Amino acid sequence: MKHSHLCVLGGLLLAPLSSQALPINDDFAVQIDLTLASDYRTRGISQTLGDPAAQAGATLLHSSGLYAGAWTSNVDFGLGLKTRQEVDYYAGWYWQASDEIGLDLGYVKYSYPRESQFNQSEVYAILSAYGFKAAAYYSNDVPNFFGDDQDTLYSYLGYETQLPFELGLELRYGRMDFKDPLFVSGSGDGTSSYHEWEATLARELVGITWGLSFVDTDLSQQDCYSYYGFQDTCSATWVASASKSF
Repeated sequence: MKHSHLCVLGGLLLAPLSSQALPINDDFAVQIDLTLASDYRTRGISQTLGDPAAQAGATLLHSSGLYAGAWTSNVDFGLGLKTRQEVDYYAGWYWQASDEIGLDLGYVKYSYPRESQFNQSEVYAILSAYGFKAAAYYSNDVPNFFGDDQDTLYSYLGYETQLPFELGLELRYGRMDFKDPLFVSGSGDGTSSYHEWEATLARELVGITWGLSFVDTDLSQQDCYSYYGFQDTCSATWVASASKSF
């Protein structure tokens, strides 16, 4: 398949019984996340051919740190593919050592109605400490050109902080590694990895979090076309978003 799919758990507050969640009882709570975005970019790659996306998720949280949920978004991969939706199911455990240090371990299953041959899964670990994040997502069932499963590893370093005027800043630099050399340059050379980065400014206003992100990768137009089938789905872009959690 000519697309890379991934988890969008970054918008979730996975700490047990978050203040934004809806309490069920002393041990359980539910968090609902709704987002409208001008593009659905994941690991730097557009999943909607640059078009807007509507996304929703629901997470059941337990006071022990265990959680489980589902998340969905519209997608458009072009090339005659029939799927128009991504549905992710995930479960994990969040351990908070202190107010500044936490560890998130979990599993996520990505599914694509009407194109089930592209379904895949990942296990992940995210370490957070004093605003910094280090994360890794591993999969052994991502289909390649021939429909065979291959290993992939996505890793990133990130940083979050608060700026003046109640602005939040989030930075991320990531690397996506495939087992097979899937990207072919104009000279015919193949490579099995790429880098991506994102910078996001966000501010809450009238109960909604408004965000503006700059997203880019180091893939050339030819690299992008050779695997994803389009030249502009990997290029630098601005993404505007509006989200609400409760």
